[in-house]
Amino acid sequence: MIVPAALLPHRITVEPYLGDTAYGPAYGPPVAGIRAMVSVPQVITAPGVDCPPGSRITLPDGRTTTAVTVKAHTAPGLPVPASLEVTCGEPSANPPAA
Repeated sequence: MIVPAALLPHRITVEPYLGDTAYGPAYGPPVAGIRAMVSVPQVITAPGVDCPPGSRITLPDGRTTTAVTVKAHTAPGLPVPASLEVTCGEPSANPPAA
């Protein structure tokens, strides 16, 4: 059982962290529309979202943050939903320019 969609009212975009390069951090292609419950500095999503530590996350209000820790919560055999908990750094002060 996964966390019910009704408990994930927000939409976020995740750019998975790929590693550091000579030009700074490298990110994978953005995945938009991921259902989440956002309470900065924490984001809860359904399990299976590719969001390793260091990933860039765009919050519903346009601010960006970075995944610091990522924990998968499962409880096989128990009637509780599985989820992915992402602890984030301080979000950027301003939304990115369009």
